[in-house]
Amino acid sequence: MSRNLCLTRQCLGLVTRIECAVRPLAGDNGMWTLLFAAGMAGEQPSAIKAQGPFHGPFAAESILDTIVESLTLHGYELADDPQIWCLHLQAQLREINGGRCSTVGGFEFRPEH
Repeated sequence: MSRNLCLTRQCLGLVTRIECAVRPLAGDNGMWTLLFAAGMAGEQPSAIKAQGPFHGPFAAESILDTIVESLTLHGYELADDPQIWCLHLQAQLREINGGRCSTVGGFEFRPEH
C-alpha cells in the first residue's frame, strides 16, 4: 500500500476528502505515525489528526489498511487526486516531532552554560 492516500466521498453534491500519510518520527528510533487531514474538497482541512507511534512502517501501514477498509465500507473511495493538504500534514508531523525531540534523552539544551 502507498504511504500517501486520498479518499473521497460524495454526498448530496458535496465531496468530503481524507488524506492519509505514513511518516517516520524524529530520532531514528524506528517509530512511525499515521497522519490524517479531512474536510471538504476545495477548502482547507477541518480536522488534522495523528495516530501512533508504531514500531516500523509496516505496522503503521497495516493500521492504515484497516482504516481505509473501514472508510470504504462507509462510502469512501480511493482517489488518484494529488495531495493538496500535504503542508498541513507536514506541520502536524513537525509539531509531534517537536514535542518528542524536547524530551528525548532527558536533557535540556542550554548553550549559555
